[in-house]
Amino acid sequence: MFETREQVLEQILTNKKPLCPHCQVEMKLWEVPSINVGDGLGWGVPFLYLCFNDDCPLYVQGWENLKENYSHNASYRCMNYPGTEQYELMPVFSPIGGTGQIIDEQVLLEEEVLKQNTKKGFSILADCYVNKDSATIMSLLLDPSQPSRVRLKAAEMIGDVGDPDALEPLKSIKVGNRLIQEKMDASVQKIHERFFTRECPFCAEVIKKRASVCKHCGKEVAGC
Repeated sequence: MFETREQVLEQILTNKKPLCPHCQVEMKLWEVPSINVGDGLGWGVPFLYLCFNDDCPLYVQGWENLKENYSHNASYRCMNYPGTEQYELMPVFSPIGGTGQIIDEQVLLEEEVLKQNTKKGFSILADCYVNKDSATIMSLLLDPSQPSRVRLKAAEMIGDVGDPDALEPLKSIKVGNRLIQEKMDASVQKIHERFFTRECPFCAEVIKKRASVCKHCGKEVAGC
């Protein structure tokens, strides 16, 4: 069975990072670029370990060796295939070469937390839709700690589940996200359509669409 990129990464992260055999410094997890190398067959794996210690003897001596023997302004860094004792050399052409593919494990952790929270939020929303639980949907929508995708879906769903009581918070609260705000505005219109209501042009209270006089401010609204 072929493993996905995510499955490979998850498996790698459970193992201890190797030490560079040339300097004994912990190597960094590195995502291979999409560009093929060598014979064009590709890297063979989606991730490698690389030594980015600029004081590593291999790296330091590499500049002199390649300059003297091949007239190239380049060096090499030690490379390891995850889960193996296979160490090879990777050419680099500047001190920052390859640093753009270093994987920040803190970022990975944050992405995983976001993914799990999004999954949990969508599961809650699915139950809310079935049970017509507009209160919980509104709670998720207005909670800034929720993932934006969850809030966006809640903003859309409240139009299908919410009643006129949801109109005031939808109209009054600004969430600071254009897409979510647009979904909230669209849901306001959808709730009005579902309940045959509209907003009084004078006092902004909710009234029946066919009302001729606003029951809140007493103004004539026929034709408005």
